[in-house]
Amino acid sequence: MTPDHEGPMAGRTVLVTGGTGGIGKATAAGLAILGARVAITGRDRGRAEAAADEIRTATGAQVDVFVADLSSQAEVRRMAAEVLADGARIDVLVNNVGGYWNTRHVTADGLERTFAVNHLAPFLLTQLLLERLGESGTARVVTVSSNAHTTGRLDFEDLQGERSYSGERAYSQSKLANVLFTYELARRLQGTSITTNALHPGVVRTAFGAEDPSGVQRVLVPVLRPFLKSPARGAATSIHLASAPGLAQVSGKYFVNGKPRASSARSYDEAAARRLWEISEELVAG
Repeated sequence: MTPDHEGPMAGRTVLVTGGTGGIGKATAAGLAILGARVAITGRDRGRAEAAADEIRTATGAQVDVFVADLSSQAEVRRMAAEVLADGARIDVLVNNVGGYWNTRHVTADGLERTFAVNHLAPFLLTQLLLERLGESGTARVVTVSSNAHTTGRLDFEDLQGERSYSGERAYSQSKLANVLFTYELARRLQGTSITTNALHPGVVRTAFGAEDPSGVQRVLVPVLRPFLKSPARGAATSIHLASAPGLAQVSGKYFVNGKPRASSARSYDEAAARRLWEISEELVAG
């Protein structure tokens, strides 16, 4: 299969975080088929290069690789600098990277890992690349959230889970943060050429959470695996938000199965969104 040089993404460049497997790799491949030049990020260079080679072979598209552990803010900053130094335009940023950890882990920055990877990494990377995105004429920020956000609550007194930690609670909080971030970013970008939307990819058959799974995951995932979405199906909404011509002016929405849906009541709390933004700015300062 070769890229569609007359497709909706012809001449456009997309950066997909966490593009070495699962939904991220499927998203990158799908956009490459539509004509995009694609860049993927990953923690391990060997795995990232292998994924890039696979996408190149399958699509014939140009695929670039950037290596970074996005749990580290220094790594996010270094990678963003490399992306900018590459000189290429950025038309779409797909904030896909994310994870689930059943037990509490602390990053090099002294932050709880779920909050750092799932929320602060896309928050910081988006800020660092925003000017370049704005130079593209029309650009899009697509953030992969989850319907788990509907059970999420922001505990501003314990965002890092220091007093009490639950993997499920930390994950749902981070996914709510993704939606709040998307809506607040949309408000701040009003009047610009950049749109931003969030999505639920569905429950997908990937290695998600395998690094530190809960007991329930260990039992249920093998049983449910045959019934879960394939990565390609899970990537469909990300690809749609990144490429559909009809969404060029759509911003500040939450999508499920390619359609805009109402998100949780908490996700529309503008005061909470502003407070989260301010706290996030403090946590990534420097």
